[in-house]
Amino acid sequence: METAHAAVKTTRLADYQPPAYLVDRVDLDVDIRDGISTVTSTLSLRRNPERPEATSMAFNGEGLILRTLSLDGAVLEEGRYYYADELLTIEGLPDACSLTTVVDIEPEKNTALDGLYRSNGMYCTQCEAEGFRRITFFPDRPDVLARFTTTVRADKKRYPLLLSNGNPVEQGEEGDRHWVTWEDPFPKPCYLFALVAGDLACLEDSYTTGSGRHVSLRLYAEHRDLDKLDHAMLSLKNAMRWDEDTYGREYDLDIYMIVAVSHFNMGAMENKGLNIFNTSCVLAHPSTTTDAGFQRVESVVAHEYFHNWSGNRVTCRDWFQLSLKEGFTVFRDQQFSADMNSAAVQRVENVDFLVNHQFPEDQGPMAHPVRPAEYQKIDNFYTLTIYEKGAEIVRMQYHLLGPEGFRRATDLYFDRFDGQAVTCDDFVACMEEISGRDLTQFKRWYSQAGTPVLTVTDRLENDRYQLTFRQHTPPTPGQAEKQPLMIPVRLALLDETGEPLPLDEEGSREKVIILDREEQTFSVDAAGPVTPSLLRGFSAPVVLDYAFDHGQLSRLLAHDSDGYCRWSAAQRLYFSALDRLVKGEGAAAAEAQALVPVLEQVIGRADEDPAQAALLLSLPGEVALGDRHAPLDPGGVHAAHHAMKQALGKALQDHWLSLAENLIATELEMDGRAMGRRQLRNLALDYLAASGHPEAQRLAAELFELPLCMTEELAALRVLVHYNLAGANQALAQFAERWSEEALVMDQWFAVQASMPGEQSLSRIEALMAHPAFDWTVPNRVRALVGTLANGNPSAFHSQDGEGYRLFAAALTRLDGINPQIAARLANAAARLPKLEAVRREHLASALLTVKKQASDNLREVLERILEA
Repeated sequence: METAHAAVKTTRLADYQPPAYLVDRVDLDVDIRDGISTVTSTLSLRRNPERPEATSMAFNGEGLILRTLSLDGAVLEEGRYYYADELLTIEGLPDACSLTTVVDIEPEKNTALDGLYRSNGMYCTQCEAEGFRRITFFPDRPDVLARFTTTVRADKKRYPLLLSNGNPVEQGEEGDRHWVTWEDPFPKPCYLFALVAGDLACLEDSYTTGSGRHVSLRLYAEHRDLDKLDHAMLSLKNAMRWDEDTYGREYDLDIYMIVAVSHFNMGAMENKGLNIFNTSCVLAHPSTTTDAGFQRVESVVAHEYFHNWSGNRVTCRDWFQLSLKEGFTVFRDQQFSADMNSAAVQRVENVDFLVNHQFPEDQGPMAHPVRPAEYQKIDNFYTLTIYEKGAEIVRMQYHLLGPEGFRRATDLYFDRFDGQAVTCDDFVACMEEISGRDLTQFKRWYSQAGTPVLTVTDRLENDRYQLTFRQHTPPTPGQAEKQPLMIPVRLALLDETGEPLPLDEEGSREKVIILDREEQTFSVDAAGPVTPSLLRGFSAPVVLDYAFDHGQLSRLLAHDSDGYCRWSAAQRLYFSALDRLVKGEGAAAAEAQALVPVLEQVIGRADEDPAQAALLLSLPGEVALGDRHAPLDPGGVHAAHHAMKQALGKALQDHWLSLAENLIATELEMDGRAMGRRQLRNLALDYLAASGHPEAQRLAAELFELPLCMTEELAALRVLVHYNLAGANQALAQFAERWSEEALVMDQWFAVQASMPGEQSLSRIEALMAHPAFDWTVPNRVRALVGTLANGNPSAFHSQDGEGYRLFAAALTRLDGINPQIAARLANAAARLPKLEAVRREHLASALLTVKKQASDNLREVLERILEA
């Protein structure tokens, strides 16, 4: 029999109860056949000592066709169980027993890509957060940890590779079919279960741990992609070594495997010993992958590997604690990337992403705490707040304890809770125990939503400089009242020449101030004008409100030793000029001329760190600029942004031309410096094109025709297309013909066109939705086209006539019938609804209401929160 559709319910943290029964062992037999696959599961159950009164147990099961059900080898009578609303409930269970179920599932029809599904001819799984219930009956919650033994059966010719978690212990053949049994010696929650059956190529290497253990490393992809796995392998080995050196964590199995999958909702998944990756996060080759793509592969490979301890060996008690593993692991992968590359550039890129993507989430209708109090669909809470803000909360604890104290605290955490499912409070308790500091107030960061605003005022009087800090967190949905947070503010003070002043009797040039009240004051001796360098390293995820003048910002940009503060100063200079243009209070040429002296200093030092120079010379994006103005005026923002880029292009035209010509490389190099030089050259070419310089077309065309790598080729294509230069359409056609067989490259082709600014691009985007190469079942392709339009092209998406919203709504409706998770995530692009002026707000609300009428549970929850804001 098959379960009926379950009603949507709200799950609340306050209602948490331990499971009635624990599962000590799971024996799975997965028989894969076309059309119908059969899963036989035997669970060794034991009554939970924390629930001695329990005699019944509910097992999750979604879309399963139940064939047989037996308890301790005897077929269970129908009166002892019932299956309804996606729950199999069994009554009268003894203290310990063995439950066996046999179910049929249909992976080929699983377009939601959750559970067991088919992707490009192979079978694979995605079980986080609640996908295992689509495979077999199980208490699908992270606090039920069991040891898994899995046997996978399939046709040996079509699926020669059969993988699961752990180590292979037995295999055999049965006519034209074969089987492999895998045993995972470590208890894990079912969300970490993984299975792959297919015909894949393997790149194999090995790693020897610090204790001398030999680990076989195996990376799998389609045969045609074998040459794109080398960078991922190098990144994996670097991550393993780094985790041993930095956290003292060794890998614990004999084999570590990664499989590249084209149909995947997320970036990657840390399944124990068998990571399943979106192809975009593991495949890399200079001819098909940009420099940013290489860096992403390095980061994501490391992230999933680090989860082996921060997420797998120590996991979450419940999904409200999701940031326990994700925020901590994002922090760890950011540390790793900083050590592998330029630490200053890495920190700026992390903060830029946080400020321009997570802050708007924190300040809109989708705001929620890092540890939410309730949810309807947990899939909708895999958000930037959980990941990126969660990482900043860990970073603040790192700075509160210092590197040595933090290492001691994480050692305690891993040792104390190894093999357990725990909470964010358990993590913080280890920090408290090692530091001796009471972090009760600090824990408000986990429960309080929103981005705090830190208002700073200063005065210089009688050779005494005083800074006054005031903190305030604006109301968010469901949280009108906010309490003061513990905010670490790292600061320095610069004199008129840009030299740092002593801040205490020991002569310290940098200090961390801990703010724990609504208002606090810090003062120091100073004989002349002071420029405060605040939030150095972005020491806390807050909005800094301080009235820097032009001279102070110029001084910070020219002299500050902190990479983040230099970048922040540049952004404030740009925003100040752009804001005046949006309001019609200035002229672009004059604003650009005012910036020329300080930008020329940056260009003059560009060779020191080209990547950092490129960041400092880049204007804020239109989305970030628009978020500063209410009501949102996408047309005015686009006009101001374009005018400013054009003016800076002309004001520094000789510099841009020199950079574009002199940074040409004759040989391909993939180190950080070479990547930075390409980044700076591409930026210079973009400014040159914006200025209308005739050389821009020639340089872009030459770069497109004879590129050394995809970074150059794609940058040239973008310049040709976005500035409508001669040969743009021919280049688009040539690019598509050249790369038609490379899915990830074609994603870029779609994205370049989806990001073309202006309402006129909507007809092109709609036509691309009907293009033969566009596939609604592939999340990467949908994100490249629909996601780029909605999240990265405001002047088109927010067209005055509502056409962008109509196109978006139609895409959501179509996608929701295929993959509700992706539809719900894309719908978050509409969260700026309350900021729109009346006409656009009405257009968008009307479009969303039409979608909501027949929306899935995932999509409906997101739309309701947006529409009710």
